[in-house]
Amino acid sequence: MIFKEKEVPATKYYLSTQYLSTLQNHKARHKSKGNGFGYQIINDDEIANAVVCGGMGRERNLVIDNRITDFNPTTKIKGEVNREGIRRMTPREWARLQGFPDEFIIPVSDASAYKQFGNSVAVPAIQATAAQILKYLDLENIC
Repeated sequence: MIFKEKEVPATKYYLSTQYLSTLQNHKARHKSKGNGFGYQIINDDEIANAVVCGGMGRERNLVIDNRITDFNPTTKIKGEVNREGIRRMTPREWARLQGFPDEFIIPVSDASAYKQFGNSVAVPAIQATAAQILKYLDLENIC
């Protein structure tokens, strides 16, 4: 299944050069202490990390998307939009990771959507669990 947006996401999802530098310094600082904290860029053929809200949650599943051509910031960022194509996943991409169909309407702000999808349980996992429970219940009724 394809999780990335079909169209180029809005510039607001691409990290600023200053924020990217902050993430790199944060990761290096923790690595020097023997910790594994910090941002992670997920390649297209890799498995995503857990979708978590709060803290560094959105930075655990950064992606590279080199389709950006307009590097003019659309938000009040410090620095400029990075030229490496590093961006956070969009709420729609988080929804896809959690198993929500593209038809699912996200009527809230990005911040609320990230929180809701981070607190969600993956729809396919619930479906698989429910199917196993139903199979067990059917076996119990037969016996």
